Amino acid sequence: MSDILAELEWRGLYADCTDRAALAQRLAEGPTALYCGFDPTADSLHVGNLVPLLALSRFQRAGHRPIALAGGATGMVGDPSGKSDERNLQTPEQVAHNLDAIKAQLARFLDFDHAVNPARLVNNADWIAPLSFLDFLREVGKHITVNTMVAKDSVRSRMEERSSGISFTEFSYMLLQGYDFYHLRQTLRCELQVGATDQWGNITVGTELTRKKLGATVWGLVFPLLTKADGSKYGKTATGTVWLDPKKTSPYKFYQFFVNTEDADAGKLLRVLTFLSRSEVEALEAELKANPGARGAQKALAREMTTLVHGTEALAAALKASEILFGGSLEGITAGIFQDVVGEVPTQPLELARLAGAGAPIADLVVHAGLAPSKGQARKDLESGGIYLNNVRVEHTRLVTAADLLFGQHLLLRKGRRSYVVLSTA
Repeated sequence: MSDILAELEWRGLYADCTDRAALAQRLAEGPTALYCGFDPTADSLHVGNLVPLLALSRFQRAGHRPIALAGGATGMVGDPSGKSDERNLQTPEQVAHNLDAIKAQLARFLDFDHAVNPARLVNNADWIAPLSFLDFLREVGKHITVNTMVAKDSVRSRMEERSSGISFTEFSYMLLQGYDFYHLRQTLRCELQVGATDQWGNITVGTELTRKKLGATVWGLVFPLLTKADGSKYGKTATGTVWLDPKKTSPYKFYQFFVNTEDADAGKLLRVLTFLSRSEVEALEAELKANPGARGAQKALAREMTTLVHGTEALAAALKASEILFGGSLEGITAGIFQDVVGEVPTQPLELARLAGAGAPIADLVVHAGLAPSKGQARKDLESGGIYLNNVRVEHTRLVTAADLLFGQHLLLRKGRRSYVVLSTA
């Protein structure tokens, strides 16, 4: 049995534990069951969810039995942790839809079928929904004092916000999560809950409830929130959240997100988000320090993450799309890959009629695209070999027809090495 706690520490994934020494001793004795919860607040998990999800996978690889809890019940309430405002309540239909979507994503990271220590997927609606309100007050509320609940950071910070405060609904969330831990200890002998530091208050309610109701010791372990070197939240871009669902964030954009990682964050992310060994990570960090322009660490990070989340074929497609913006051949490119690229470069409309008959002079299209201020300058650029159509160098006498359109509607024009414009008839 590997020393999973030491592994988490060198990766920067250890923030706190309810009793580290006792947990280390328990883990050394043999495999245990652990869980982490994922509330279906959207129809996809996002990059920020990878830290706890991969933590479950790390424990499974170390021989332990992970339980992924889908919050069919808690998702109906909303966790106040880390939130300054009350969440909008979701309908049962929204929760059910989101739950189905994230269940499939969880299976990409955990082995539910073939491991000797298979993962389990559970839904807390199965045991919370049947509880009556009176049963809940007697079975759970009786054992946790209001003093304890108010002292939790997630509650205290909201109570200090006079404009918003906290509703009884969200105030009760930690009791629901605490009941999850108690139930999983009782039914599946789960002894450990993991999560980010913003879950510490919820987790410790579970350890206390389990001790009081079962007389059993369980542990909570939290890791730091995933943030950038400047302290801002990781997994957000100017255009929004980076999702794991390829329909919401394409594999190409997912790959580019990690390729564009700042140097200051690359080493941390290689530790936190990949399964690369310590020697591999340290070698990439040394390479980055010696030759930051090559961005070897970022490329390795992007390859590992895209393969992990989307698979090898999606990685190949993302690399192919990336090559387009560096002058790579368009041979074999799919419409989907090209569409990803179109979203990364300026696009100008083009009337299809301009390509009729003999076609349009390439110089005219260069000016239309804004790559040259005049036809005279366009001809000079063409004569010097600086203009490319669909990533193939063209001469100044070239006529462009509808036959040159990519997928029947696009022309990719490039000036020099990196100035791209797409002309689209769509």
